[in-house]
Amino acid sequence: ARPVQRDAVPAGPDGPAVLDGLAAMERQVASLVMEGATNREIAARLFVSVKTVEATLTRVYRKLGIRSRVDIVRLAAGRRAK
Repeated sequence: ARPVQRDAVPAGPDGPAVLDGLAAMERQVASLVMEGATNREIAARLFVSVKTVEATLTRVYRKLGIRSRVDIVRLAAGRRAK
């Protein structure tokens, strides 16, 4: 298996802090959600199924202690404001 390219996730001062503790795929999915991408768009960009994106988002929600994609954006905005 090839390693996931880190530069596939947009870098920014808030990125690493918000997404700490997430696996590479989880970071990529969460980052694309922050950009406003739909699950279908995320699946196409990462070459995975929509079901994989949904399952990954479920893990992201659990790890970050949130319930929805809106909360991911709010979390990122909160970190950025500091």
